[in-house]
Amino acid sequence: MTDRTVDRRKSSPQHRAEYAAAKAAPTEHLPRLVTTPQVRNLIHGAGVIGQFNGRLAVLITKSVGTMWAAYLFMIIALVSLPQAWNAFMHGDTVIGVSWLSQSFLQLVLLPIIIVGQNIISASQDARAEADHITLTTLHAMNVRQLQMLEQQQQILQQQQDILEMLKTKAA
Repeated sequence: MTDRTVDRRKSSPQHRAEYAAAKAAPTEHLPRLVTTPQVRNLIHGAGVIGQFNGRLAVLITKSVGTMWAAYLFMIIALVSLPQAWNAFMHGDTVIGVSWLSQSFLQLVLLPIIIVGQNIISASQDARAEADHITLTTLHAMNVRQLQMLEQQQQILQQQQDILEMLKTKAA
């Protein structure tokens, strides 16, 4: 049977090399856990400016991505509500719609969306860690099974050699 699978993933040459090495020598492969700090430098670089940009982005995201920021933004948006409502009631619907979309929805929903993404990210990280433990355990079991199969193959070969010797002596 021919292998007709096509690898459609776009991955780095390093990943492809590691994958090929793992397939070629599965007993030598060691599963690894990839964490956010290990990947962070890939986005902005490992230099001083890249580290500063990464830290600043994380700080701002953590600050804005709280329900307290959502409450604060809602209060800020409500300050301009009376003027927007007055303009809306006097026929200026653009001001009313503009307040609703720009001042309220965008300002208030942004931190709420970030909070939701943080929750989703935390659950994905927890699943990744659990999967890593499971895969590491399965890998260790697989390596042990391969070692046992090699031992069995050696025993079978020794038995075959003994049988051959007995056949030649009997003949």
